[in-house]
Amino acid sequence: MRPLQFSLFLLPGVLTSFLSSSDAIAGIFKGGAYTGIIGVVLVIALVIFVIRNIGGGGNNA
Repeated sequence: MRPLQFSLFLLPGVLTSFLSSSDAIAGIFKGGAYTGIIGVVLVIALVIFVIRNIGGGGNNA
């Protein structure tokens, strides 16, 4: 097999592996973004809960 034929044969395989890996990385970043948003919401809810409990939590007569 000549070098040109070999590189033309190899090119689709290389492109396929690069495209699939970039899709995988995009999926990881999407999952990380959703996890980060949920984590921030949970931390804010926890901070509000702690501040309410330290401050008295309402009208306890």
